[in-house]
Amino acid sequence: MSNLLDLVLNNPLLLAEAALNGLLLGGVLALLALGLNLIFGVLDIVWIVYVDLAMLSMYLIYFTVQVYGWPLLAGAAAGIGLGVLLGIGVHLLIITPILTSPPVNQLLATGGLLFFIQSLATFLWTTDHRSVRLTLPTIEVAGMFVSFARLIAFVLAVVVMVGLYLFLTRTYIGTAIRAVSQDRGAMALMGANPQRIYIVTSAVGGALAGVAAALLIIQYSVHPHFGAAFGPITFMICVLGGLGNMFGAFVASFIMSEIISIGGVVWSTEMGYVIAFALFIVLMFIRPGGIFAKKQ
Repeated sequence: MSNLLDLVLNNPLLLAEAALNGLLLGGVLALLALGLNLIFGVLDIVWIVYVDLAMLSMYLIYFTVQVYGWPLLAGAAAGIGLGVLLGIGVHLLIITPILTSPPVNQLLATGGLLFFIQSLATFLWTTDHRSVRLTLPTIEVAGMFVSFARLIAFVLAVVVMVGLYLFLTRTYIGTAIRAVSQDRGAMALMGANPQRIYIVTSAVGGALAGVAAALLIIQYSVHPHFGAAFGPITFMICVLGGLGNMFGAFVASFIMSEIISIGGVVWSTEMGYVIAFALFIVLMFIRPGGIFAKKQ
């Protein structure tokens, strides 16, 4: 272990490459975290099933592209469309009946849906790992090797996040969503229809899950328990940045991705996650509401 640590510390290029890969990973994590935080900010309910919705979209992209021969862009569009439908469906069928229920009931309902989706996916497609086979190069930048698939995913994630920002700041419905996330009482003052705001928010959150699915499927294989790999870290990012705080989620995504990536090079991937979760626990003692929570 010490020999490996010395090797890494004496090779700054290796650390720089890990930091760059962490930055690229952070783009996709930020997309997932922003979608989850957007939903929480308006509905005040954490969809712990959120990444599993992205997993279903990944399966659809896999089957349309690998089995039925669709172009990747068409498969990605189908995956995003499924994300929208899943977002609306979860809201209407699961969230609406429990919207005024105690938080523990909401947690159990979304948790139950998570286990249902994982079990159904295992029944339908077994536990085999499936991936979209793409021949993409590894490019060299200043002596560092970067996955072209991860670079594409990062650029597209940034474009989508800019689009989300413009939607939330330049449109009436986006302004209404931001107003509701900041002050629920503002909804009545703006004359906005609550149900419409909730459905649009869930649809946008589902669309972001679908986009994330399209960006993840070109980097990772999909399997029924894919959500177990990205779900906890996405939830941790949202809590760390402050639930409902979009800027906080954005920053926290890159903090966590850098810790995981650099820790994975210096020690191991597992140790990278251990350090990330340890930091999360410490920060929760210091800032229970998140690092960007407003002081009361």
